[in-house]
Order: sequence, then structure tokens, then C-alpha cells
Amino acid sequence: MTTRPPAPSRRALLRAMAVLPATALVLGEAPGLLGTALAAAPAAGSATRYTIVPFLNSNDGTVNVYQSDDATDFRLLQSSAYTPPSNRIRDASVFKHTNGYYYVTYTTHTWQDASTTIGFARSSDRVNWTFLYDYTVPITNLSRAWAPEWFVDSDGSVNVIVSCSVTSDEWIFTPYLLKATNSALTAWSSPAALSGIGSNHIDTYIVKVGSTYHAFTKNETAKYIEYGTASSLAGPYTITRTGDWAGWGSYREGPSVIQLDNGAWRIFFDGYGDGNYYYSDSYDSFATWSAPKALPGISGTARHFTVIKETVTGGPTLTKNATRSFRSGNYTTRYWQEQSALLNLPVVTSSSTTAEKQASTFTVVAGLADANAYSFRDAAGNYLRHYSFRGRFDANDGTASFAKDATFIARTGSASGSVRFESYNYPGYYLRHYNYQLRVEQPDGTDLFRQDSSFVAATAWA
Repeated sequence: MTTRPPAPSRRALLRAMAVLPATALVLGEAPGLLGTALAAAPAAGSATRYTIVPFLNSNDGTVNVYQSDDATDFRLLQSSAYTPPSNRIRDASVFKHTNGYYYVTYTTHTWQDASTTIGFARSSDRVNWTFLYDYTVPITNLSRAWAPEWFVDSDGSVNVIVSCSVTSDEWIFTPYLLKATNSALTAWSSPAALSGIGSNHIDTYIVKVGSTYHAFTKNETAKYIEYGTASSLAGPYTITRTGDWAGWGSYREGPSVIQLDNGAWRIFFDGYGDGNYYYSDSYDSFATWSAPKALPGISGTARHFTVIKETVTGGPTLTKNATRSFRSGNYTTRYWQEQSALLNLPVVTSSSTTAEKQASTFTVVAGLADANAYSFRDAAGNYLRHYSFRGRFDANDGTASFAKDATFIARTGSASGSVRFESYNYPGYYLRHYNYQLRVEQPDGTDLFRQDSSFVAATAWA
């Protein structure tokens, strides 16, 4: 059981939030939290999986593979998963092809070196990777080909956006479009500069929404990530947001944008100026963004990556309308127990009193705010909800705020058979034990937090 004091920022947040009424705990009503969207539970029997393949701040000769079920708490899947047979591997971009393989394309040299090639490798399982080839980008007087990014268009065509410079000015980059001309991804169209973005832009990442192409690209002079749109992949793009338009700051690069289950858009980017890796969310189609936050656990370790999102089979499920007791994943004699309305984690054994066993038994029901999620009811008919970031049981007052406070999404736990419970209206915040109390907190990326937030649905004590 962890007994160390919380970090000052966490303690200050909890102290400030403690004075808010429960109805103020709807996401977006407290300053500095994630936004206004709610989490979304995957359908029964399925799970969302996000994968990244970053190179390391300490080593640009290999890449790790990480995965996450919430796009925030990334866990190491395989260290040094791929090391190319020669050269380096930087700025790896990953996607899953229709043939079932995962592919990465990457910069083959360090930032100081001239490089006319980009590398390719593939994997069937995201763990074991095979080198395919280094491709020489056919541009006259090419000096550097950097930061290739996959883009799969709505017609299924596979493209790579690569930043290139020529020998007459080796540090002025222009984004070029390469389109695969075979399904094996071994032949490519002639490079064509993306119209409208212009020179001295690097790390151009594109997403398509409806019929519009949205480009996020680093202005190499200003060191800001800019934004523009076009009606065609090749352009012309109109850059409409420059400078610190989103509040992300300068010396930011390597943007990658993905849509979350809740419909929000999340951008990840490398804060190479301060050594952090950040994410930021938009709930209004890229117009405004939340304050950037460092990714827990991997910030400072991971460098320049892209993200793929998949729906996979499996994922944790609980039997609804069944009574269960919930055991700590890392303290096997400690169970959820309601004590004076608050949810705590005392020792419960066969020798415990009948009252203690009853207070440690709950009915699992469909989530009050999302039927694919879960809510938990005690013997008196009260529901587990968060209140000032504490877990407690209260009578359902019928409000939407209460329903959201009392709804939790099941995510995969740290140990086999265990489950983590993400707050419905605080996406990225999990129920965890801390000093024998159950509270809702944001992961810090450590294994300890994952263990403290993992629980096993056990046979009911009563």
C-alpha cells in the first residue's frame, strides 16, 4: 500500500477541488482539466487500443513499442522492438495496412547528417519487426529526406508525406507527397510538393474529416506548429493558424493527431525545447485546444511518434446485475468497503463481521450515463460516485451530473483478470487506492499507479 505523500501539484489540486460541490465535478467546470467531452465505453466484447513506436531520447538507433487503451497512459509493450540493420531510426510513423501488417517508415540518419533515404519495416504483431528496405527519394540534388508520415486516404490509397531539402539550402524543408503504386508498398509515385504549405515547413501531418484535409505542420523558422486546410490531399493548402495560435508554445514538432472514442481530437507533439512530450485536446473541430499536458510515464523518454487507433476484441467485462466484491490487484486481502458513505480499502477475510462483509458487497449494473459502462450499487440502493475526487456512496438524485459521476468505464488492469475503472466525466482519471482510500486520480505513468488502480471482481462476501 502506497503511503508516500502526494506530489505538491496533486495535493494542491485536491485541496482546491475539495470545496466544490459534487455538481461542479462535471468535466470542464473545474479549471485546468481536460475539456468538455465525456469518455466513451467500447461496446461489450471489444476494446480500443492505441499504439506508438517512438525512438528514444537516449538512443536513436532503436524504437520501443507502447500501447494504451485511453491514449494517455501508455504501457511498454516491447523495448528495442526494432533496430535497423544500418543507419539510425528517428521520427517513426506507424500504420496498419489492409493486409494485416503494421508498417513503420522513418528517418534513417541523425539530424546532423545528410540523408536521401527513408526506411521501411513491418510487423505482424507490433513486437517482432522485419526490415524491408531503404528508399531513396528521387528528388534532384536532394540533401535530406526526413520525418516521413503515413496518410491513408478515404479511397484506400496509401501515401507518405516526407519533408525534403536540397543541397542549395539543406536546412529549408518542403513537404512532398509520395503515393504507393502497389499494395506491397515497394513502389512509389514521383514526389510532388504539397501546394500551399510552402518551404521551411517540416513534420507535416494530415488528417481528413469529411471532404477536408487538415494539415498540422511545423514552421521551422518560427518553431510553432501551424494549421491549414485543403480540399485535395496535394493542396493547395491555406495556412490559417500561425504563431502560438493553440497555446502549445514554441519549439514544438512532430505533431500526430488522432480522434478519441468520445469524438474529441487529440494532438501529440514533441516539446524538444524543454524535453517533454505533450498532448492537447480539441472538442470543436480544431478551433481551440486544451492546455498541453506532458504524457505521463513516457514524457522525456519517447521522441517523435505517430499514433494508430484500433478496435480489438476482448477487453475487460463484468457481469451486470450480479453481486461482486472488489479486491485490490496488489493487496490481495484488501477489498472495497463502504465506511460512513466513503469507499475505503480495509482487510476483509472470512473472519470479518457480517456487517463488514455486507459493506464489501456491491451490485454491478449498467452505467447510469452509458449502458456500455458500469455503475456500482450498495445494499441500500446508493451508488458509487466521485465527490471531490473521493469515492463515496450517495442516493441517486436523478440528475445528469450524478449519473456521470457514478459511471465508470472498464479498462484492462495491470494483472491478468484485473480491471481499471476510468471516470466517465473525467476522461483519463481512474479509481485508485491511496492510503487505504479510494479516490479518482490521473495516472502518473508508473507501474505503481497501475497496480493501485487495478481491481479484481471477486465472489461476493455477502
